[in-house]
Amino acid sequence: MSEGSVRRVRQTGNNRSLSRAWAAPVRAMNRFLGSTDSPDRGAEQCPDDSAVVDCGVYVDGKREPGEFTPSAALRLARARDDAFVWLGLHQPSDSEMSAIARTYGLHELAVEDAVQAEQRPKLEQFGDVHVLVLRTARYVPHSELTENSQIVETGQMMVFVGAQFVITVRHGDASELVSVRAGLETERAGLMQHGPWAVAYAVTDRVVDLYLEVADQVEADLDILEERVFARGSGSPIQQIYQMKRELVEFRRAVVPLQRPLATITAPQSRVVPKEIRRYFRDVHDHLTRTVEQVTSYDDLLNSILQARLAQVTVDQNNDMRKIAAWAGIATVWTAVAGVYGMNFEHMPETQWLYGYPVVVSIMLLISVLLYRAFRRNGWL
Repeated sequence: MSEGSVRRVRQTGNNRSLSRAWAAPVRAMNRFLGSTDSPDRGAEQCPDDSAVVDCGVYVDGKREPGEFTPSAALRLARARDDAFVWLGLHQPSDSEMSAIARTYGLHELAVEDAVQAEQRPKLEQFGDVHVLVLRTARYVPHSELTENSQIVETGQMMVFVGAQFVITVRHGDASELVSVRAGLETERAGLMQHGPWAVAYAVTDRVVDLYLEVADQVEADLDILEERVFARGSGSPIQQIYQMKRELVEFRRAVVPLQRPLATITAPQSRVVPKEIRRYFRDVHDHLTRTVEQVTSYDDLLNSILQARLAQVTVDQNNDMRKIAAWAGIATVWTAVAGVYGMNFEHMPETQWLYGYPVVVSIMLLISVLLYRAFRRNGWL
């Protein structure tokens, strides 16, 4: 039987006949493994509205043909020492996750975290099951940065790793795992021989690689923002800078806390992960460290941009006040002279002089011109 013939059967009506065609080989395999379960139950399909994205059984790193329910897949995997289950879930409900927990023996606290999807990156152990929590991130394209632009969209990924199973629970649209599963099944089939932790590594690697992509695209936005702030005759509103900072803070919350779980996994004295997989996690840790350094530098740069913009606003306000003061000084000359001659005294010089009015106006104009030139020379106008 060729390797291409063991691809999983999709949950569509057009492929149900193919699924029935695989029933006979599955029954034969169950008899060979000594399984007493009904073979038809192993080929059951989940409802269309189920949170189960995919459920596969891997023996010696290769996927077994056919569709399996989570319970049937676990029974089949426990019948072999070199088999494990990869169950993928997307935004499961409380009832769905509770049913999976009963089947796979998951702790209730971990199940609650998987449903609520409000956890920070961490690594916990409940009995023989390790729970790795990741925060996913995705760059949201936008035509223009505004005070309401969403730049980074985050979600959650939980990975339950047991002796013979790995369960991935994804919340949000970031970090889809279809390509990860396909890559492991085809290009990196040898890695799957190391068991469930190989899947955990591939998922973590995918999440961290997306961090790098988001960081590069955020850097492009920062370059545009910096250019607009320091461009002559223009400047980004402070609201846009604050929005960018808020999005960067959300991205930082996803990236920075993951350092501790990966440090625990990659520690030389760690017994959490098999030695063969630990060096793969070290590569992921290096990529994460690079991303953390980028995010830290972006935060410092954004703070500098914000301070520069605030300084620009202060300078612009001072310039406006100096202009107002300069024009007020020029207007004071006219106000003072007009106030003197508006006192209506009988004996005032030049009141009866034929050229008194044009001479006084000329003197006020001359003083105004001199003041204007003086203010211009000092940069007030």
